[in-house]
Amino acid sequence: MKSHISNSAVSFLILLLLATNLVESCKPSGRIRGKKPPPGECNQENYSDCCKKGKFYKTYKCSPKVTGHTKAVLTLNSFEKGGDGAAPSECDNQYHSDNTPVVALSTGWFSNTQRCLQNITIYGNGRSVNAMVVDECDSTAGCDADHDYQPPCPNNIVDASKAVWKALKVPKSDWGELDIYWSEA
Repeated sequence: MKSHISNSAVSFLILLLLATNLVESCKPSGRIRGKKPPPGECNQENYSDCCKKGKFYKTYKCSPKVTGHTKAVLTLNSFEKGGDGAAPSECDNQYHSDNTPVVALSTGWFSNTQRCLQNITIYGNGRSVNAMVVDECDSTAGCDADHDYQPPCPNNIVDASKAVWKALKVPKSDWGELDIYWSEA
């Protein structure tokens, strides 16, 4: 039996497959069900959310593609002992002062520690600041004791110390979330 598919149809299908693979998309890799934090757990310093029992949260193994000007959301985090970061930073197993410009990146951007202790430049509020990557903002897990009963990070987060927010001269009343761009320094 002879095939009725023309060469132009085959060429079109090949081009379509190539084009689809060139468009990078970062879709959720799964979801987890929230658990109610035990009493006294889930530090809500710096506007941190606590997981809600029964609510589903998306998880990601990827982040949007890094470019020379990568769009992200800046969030506020304390990297100090007792802060809402909960544990020592993954890159150096240390706590960091809120007065030091440091950040945690979403899982895909953190890239299995490949960006550890490297500086990035953050652009926001008409200003820029260099900050060191010291931690991962976990996009793959959450709502448990290891994550201070906080939901997984979205895949586009630069979680920053107070020093970063101050350097960008964001009014304290606006701290929490800010649309930014970042690049590797």
